Amino acid sequence: MNRSTSLHALQTEQFDICIIGGGASGAGCALDAVSRGLKTALIERDDFSSATSSSSTKLVHGGVRYLEQAFKKFDPKQLSMVRKGLYERQTLLRIAPHLAHPLALVTPCKNWFAGLYFSIGLKLYDLLAGSRRMAPSRWLSKKEALQYFPAFSTTSFQSAVLYYDGQFDDARFNLGLAQTAAQLGASVANHCQAIRFETDEQGQIKAALVRDELTGDTFWLRAKVFVNATGTRADMLRQKANPKQATRMRASKGAHVVLPMSAVGPTSAALLVPETADGRVLFAIPWRGHYLIGTTDTEADPTETPYLQPDEAEYLIEHVSQYLAKPLTIDQVRGGFAGLRPLLQADPNASSKSLVRDHEVEIDGQTGLVSLMGGKWTTYRLMAEDTIDACCTRLGVSTKSKTDELILIGGDGYSPTFVQSLLSHYASVDPATVTHLAETYGTQANAVLQLIEETSSLAERLVDHHPFVKAEVIYAARAEMAHTLEDLLLRRIRLGLVDWRAAIAATPVAAQLLGAELGLTTTEVQRQQNEFVQYMQTCMEQAHPIKEERRITVGLN
Repeated sequence: MNRSTSLHALQTEQFDICIIGGGASGAGCALDAVSRGLKTALIERDDFSSATSSSSTKLVHGGVRYLEQAFKKFDPKQLSMVRKGLYERQTLLRIAPHLAHPLALVTPCKNWFAGLYFSIGLKLYDLLAGSRRMAPSRWLSKKEALQYFPAFSTTSFQSAVLYYDGQFDDARFNLGLAQTAAQLGASVANHCQAIRFETDEQGQIKAALVRDELTGDTFWLRAKVFVNATGTRADMLRQKANPKQATRMRASKGAHVVLPMSAVGPTSAALLVPETADGRVLFAIPWRGHYLIGTTDTEADPTETPYLQPDEAEYLIEHVSQYLAKPLTIDQVRGGFAGLRPLLQADPNASSKSLVRDHEVEIDGQTGLVSLMGGKWTTYRLMAEDTIDACCTRLGVSTKSKTDELILIGGDGYSPTFVQSLLSHYASVDPATVTHLAETYGTQANAVLQLIEETSSLAERLVDHHPFVKAEVIYAARAEMAHTLEDLLLRRIRLGLVDWRAAIAATPVAAQLLGAELGLTTTEVQRQQNEFVQYMQTCMEQAHPIKEERRITVGLN
């Protein structure tokens, strides 16, 4: 992706469709549209997956909680959501094999009745998946369960149920959608905000005034159809286009903590905590060499910037610890994050927990704005397909969606044998680095490794005890449209999620490399560095308040 090339096209060309919002739904819409032959633009006011889409529990799933609620409340909408999720789960694993893979999960059961209950429920989960089932669920004895999850306290459960779902890297998957759309011809740009709309004589939107948030420059972007895919902020854009539009969006906050793998120990399965005091299920899953625990579910303002709070961290640790031989402590938390789920409301008085994670495509008759609202990560592709179907109807186009077979960039040709061939070809590079790059970039890892071949110092790690290397900074700037340290360290390289202090320690080197590659001034590099460090400090202080003398300061070398 080249931002300068895209910006030139956005300013000078007429598009069939412009998608506003670069999260999973927006990037998914862009890929669906351009793959149908539509001239497509995608703009994002911050960065791709900078909000909800990078703050998930990293699971690709139908939703065992939704299945339980479907039967408890006789709710066909919840059941439909599970079916859709299970169908799409297999699609996501197939189109991005380097970023998504099967994950075994064990659910501890305190007595035989609980074992029977969850065993039957997860057999129904298997049944709903049909031919797309991963592997059959099984009721395990205590001895068998300990083989999958040795960290269990033997007195905390009587048996367990094993089942399978998917796991992925959400931010990099989102990036892959945008990259693949750009590869097919879409004009894609981050850090571009739609400020206001221009309408024709009939009141239909024909252009959007866009501000480049990196330079402050503004320009008009012209398209036949505009799509609002801004997640929890969808109402803001709907009402900017038409002030008479009623509020439709609610938000639910989901918080997560990240601990070192040593806190739990090596396991061959993740843990599903089947019930909490407030009726949720929690997950403790191995992810990127760490343990991720989530998630909470509390009402939130759709426009707020969410942070992990101390009570949320304690809540997560407490509920998981009840099943562990060695309980976790708040001091073991190294990272964490929180995000907002976009929930579509019919009843403004309903609890956010009771709202179904389904989606709706709305077309405003007065302005023509197409808004995609609600939904969840696993069903992003179906959401995009429904949205572009509606847009095609307006455009008089009959081409059908092709995205269920479209492999994302980095996935074509990826397999376990690819990793082995990469290790053989780059024998002079640390095997751990090669494996990390293969599992992060798929077949695009060759491009990162070629940078290392050209400049051997780029094989150096950004910080100790983490696999990220300097070459990734250069590649992110050149090929992945990373323009800020947040773009880089939170979403291209996930260091800022898993280890706050390590991210701060990596900041000086990362800032210098990124600044040199982008041609930034020393003043701009220092500004970005200060802002990123402050953001990491805020994340730490919000989650676990620290004394002033423990604050970390860094400067340019």
